[in-house]
Amino acid sequence: MLKVLKNLKKSFGSVFAIVILLCIQAATDLALPDYTSKIVNIGIQAGGIETAVPDIIAKEDMDNLMIFAQESEKILDNYTLVSNEPTKQEERIIRKYLGKNVKPESNTIYVLKEMKQDEKDELSKIMSAPLMEIATLQNEETANQIKEQMLANMSNLPEVQKQYIKIQNLLELIKNMPEEQRNEILAEFTNKIDSMQDSIKEQAAVGAVKELYIKLGVDTDRLQNNYILIAGLQMLGVASITMISAISIMLLSSKVAAKLGRTLRDKVFKKVIGFSNKELSDFSTASLITRSTNDIQQIQQLITMLFRVVVYAPIIGIGGFIKVLTNSDNQMAWIIGVAILGVLFVVGTLFISVMPSFKKLQELVDKINQVAREILTGLPVIRAFHKEEKEEGRFEKANYNLMKTDRFVSRAMSMMMPLLMLIMNSIMILIVWVGGHNVDQGAMQVGDMMAFIQYTMQIVMAFLMISMISIMLPRAAVSARRINEVIETEAAIKDLDNPKKFDTNKKGLVEFKNVSFHYPDADTEVLSDINFTAKPGETTAIIGSTGSGKSTVVNLIPRFYDVTGGELLIDGVNVKEVSLKELRDIIGLVPQKGVLFSGTIESNIKYANSEMADDKMIEAAKIAQATEFIEDKENRYGEPIAQGGSNVSGGQKQRLSIARAIAKDPEIFVFDDSFSALDFKTDSKLREALANKTKNKTVIIVAQRISTIMNAEKIVVLEEGKVVGIGTHEQLLKDNETYRQIALSQLSEDELGKKGGK
Repeated sequence: MLKVLKNLKKSFGSVFAIVILLCIQAATDLALPDYTSKIVNIGIQAGGIETAVPDIIAKEDMDNLMIFAQESEKILDNYTLVSNEPTKQEERIIRKYLGKNVKPESNTIYVLKEMKQDEKDELSKIMSAPLMEIATLQNEETANQIKEQMLANMSNLPEVQKQYIKIQNLLELIKNMPEEQRNEILAEFTNKIDSMQDSIKEQAAVGAVKELYIKLGVDTDRLQNNYILIAGLQMLGVASITMISAISIMLLSSKVAAKLGRTLRDKVFKKVIGFSNKELSDFSTASLITRSTNDIQQIQQLITMLFRVVVYAPIIGIGGFIKVLTNSDNQMAWIIGVAILGVLFVVGTLFISVMPSFKKLQELVDKINQVAREILTGLPVIRAFHKEEKEEGRFEKANYNLMKTDRFVSRAMSMMMPLLMLIMNSIMILIVWVGGHNVDQGAMQVGDMMAFIQYTMQIVMAFLMISMISIMLPRAAVSARRINEVIETEAAIKDLDNPKKFDTNKKGLVEFKNVSFHYPDADTEVLSDINFTAKPGETTAIIGSTGSGKSTVVNLIPRFYDVTGGELLIDGVNVKEVSLKELRDIIGLVPQKGVLFSGTIESNIKYANSEMADDKMIEAAKIAQATEFIEDKENRYGEPIAQGGSNVSGGQKQRLSIARAIAKDPEIFVFDDSFSALDFKTDSKLREALANKTKNKTVIIVAQRISTIMNAEKIVVLEEGKVVGIGTHEQLLKDNETYRQIALSQLSEDELGKKGGK
């Protein structure tokens, strides 16, 4: 897999941008739960008041606060008593809370000095208890309970004083008491407050600050609305950054994946183009097509998801866990552990079950492609023998095997999301259950519980993404191995580092010297001890019975296979020592099976050189006897050719293939039984026209028909991979029994005599 990913270096800029955007997205995603917590805790529950430190407070309320404060001097050091000439910072706070038109009297209001957040948090802890005590004493029910306790302790007081205590404000009574008596009365009450958790005291103190603001004339509804609006806009801005980052990441990931797919397809195709027949037979055409399409598609799908998992998931998982430990009640952190274990158990079980099927799935895709290709290619034969049902059964078997494996994988994978959603919803219920008890006990606020749910879902989703990629990875890894097999396969036939040049003094000379050949992995020799020379200006024909090795001989000339013994020389140089391009540039091959490409007649004849002059193309068509049917076409040379030449006859296809070789104007013409689909008249005309064109060229013809080769200057007779005769038609007819039997099987002795004499 890593070898495939090395191809991403061409997209380094995009990959780097994706990583940066993922970090930005992760940071913004992790910030969103904090905003949710703030909107609920501060905006809704606390009325927009962030801490138990009032920004503005009346002097009277500050004096009351000092009675109960343990560190009164520290509190006063952080406030300024506003005079007739307030500072800009004091004016800003007054306008914010009291409005633009309100100008408080001198020395009646305290304003908080500028301070850092950590200093403000520390001051909040100091002020929470006294603010809570004041708020509690101002509660009518609590005040009456304390008064009853006071009266019970002072039963000997006159009735007039008792009535005065009942109607008097409790806070005023306590202010006027001696400190020792005051502490004695409030001892139990103060101890209860001190024993409370800081979070509970701070929540209650925030409520007290709100009452102080209302008393001062602050519009607390506007204060609350402004806080929620600002926090909401900030949250919307953060969410927008997340959205833009996510869209950009998907666009860039798709671009990188598509570019990687293109690179891999290009590498595979270029590698396959350089394969010899040995490598092509090793892989099979169907498998190479699957590797170039389906396997590369698996890699592309993985790459699209990979960046989000490799970079994003760890940041979200680790970041979310840190946020939980620092911003929430970490007593609930064990719930995250339960969630992660549940996800890993489900995914691990599926992974173990499905993993072996991934490799089998790709092999079955190969198989069904192979069967479909064989059936579609051989459709005429299948119909001729009325074997449609048999081939349908063969395809159905391959299709069923693929369906069966794919169904197992799909069923197993389809179980994953419902099970994971069950785990996630169960975890959410557990958080609400445990968090609800904590909220009831005052150990946690509702907003904190909501934030914890969000962080937990983010962490679980991070592990879920990692788990999903672990499911995709095995199939992609199988595909990557299959792609690497092609890319890393070294072609058996390739150029030397320093290839030789052809000898211009031996231009067109083809020499077989003791040539032997056997197919890869075969034990027996197909050719052995082949010796003959084909010279420029001569036609050298090769004939023999079926399976004698005729086509194998001509396939050695352009190095479709390499000789396994002896030497094959062209232009005086061993073909293994020259570059393949230069070798094949001087050879014009017409294969046994005519091959045309989709396009036009013109594009097929000009295949060797698209810039070829039209005159040269027309001349080649005339020599190949193709003009008679080309001129009848509506668009003539612009007439479309269907894929594989399916819209022309076998003879027309063969003549166009011959015209293509003639238009190339090579040194050496090789015709591998290329006249078999032609009638005798066309065959005769073509050979006559070809003889004039190839006076100084080397012509090698493989043929089954005696009439095609009987006028050749040299005829090589093959039998069971060996040369059993070389000579002219007359010489071989007289001296070579093999040739004579082939000739007599086609023509009578009288016809042979007449044709030979002619």
